[in-house]
Amino acid sequence: MDSLLTLIFEPGFFSSEPVHTAMVVGGGAAVVSGVIGVFTVMRSQSFAGHALADVSSAGGAASFLLGINPLLGFLIMAVMAAGGMELVRVRRARERDLVTGVVLGAGLGLAALFLYLDVTSKSTTGAAITVMFGSMFAIPASIIPLALAVGTGALIAAGVLYRPLLLSSVDPELAAVMGVRVRTVGLLHLLVLALAVSLSAITVGAILSTALLIGPAAIALRAAKRPGWATGLSALIGLGTTWGGILLAYDSYYWTPGHGWPVSFFVVTLIFALYVITGRAGTARKPPTGARIALNAREPGEA
Repeated sequence: MDSLLTLIFEPGFFSSEPVHTAMVVGGGAAVVSGVIGVFTVMRSQSFAGHALADVSSAGGAASFLLGINPLLGFLIMAVMAAGGMELVRVRRARERDLVTGVVLGAGLGLAALFLYLDVTSKSTTGAAITVMFGSMFAIPASIIPLALAVGTGALIAAGVLYRPLLLSSVDPELAAVMGVRVRTVGLLHLLVLALAVSLSAITVGAILSTALLIGPAAIALRAAKRPGWATGLSALIGLGTTWGGILLAYDSYYWTPGHGWPVSFFVVTLIFALYVITGRAGTARKPPTGARIALNAREPGEA
């Protein structure tokens, strides 16, 4: 048994402070992204999640320029982008995607400007790699309190919004008849989504954070019969792949001494592998939709 553990866990893994920080921040981001990702997939807002993550990179780049907490930069820009998307009232999905695309373009333009200023005025040549692709072992421990606070707030909000969000995701008209403020719920979901992508962006990078948001949720919705089960399963898949990616990235320093592989690569690879395996194994199920979700969204005992 000891030899097996030694084979899996390279020396110093459990005593490494960067590993501890990565486990806490990355694990929190994975759980939050897994929970919020289920609703994002059900609402067909994967593109919105991708856009918010990319736009948040402008905040991450600005944080390097201003010398502030990078998570704070990601958060501010993502929340502003979420508000901007919802301020424009649209009815059709195509129009919604157009608005999302415009916000995405504006955000990436700001990111390009801030990254340019980072390189030319601050000489932070590694800022672009860190912002776009993450550097989990370089996350400072000082981020942990804010990350935990943001993650806890996002999960509490998701719990409060669970039933109205579930119902409005399936049938907005029915939700409105039942007294759900569909537009308000939509705005709150985007804001919570902004919190989730900010956490995932600080861990695996803005570009790859969509994989942590959408991948576990898509896998869970294939396997679970009820949205509640899918939410829990998605969080577990995200947590497992993130911690597995951290372990593999740490071990990779011993594969090619002095040249470890990035955590984000392993996390995304594990998620992609699970997605392919579940599909080929024939375990795919259609995401719970229609009347069944509407029924699940009601309180027990309701007619």
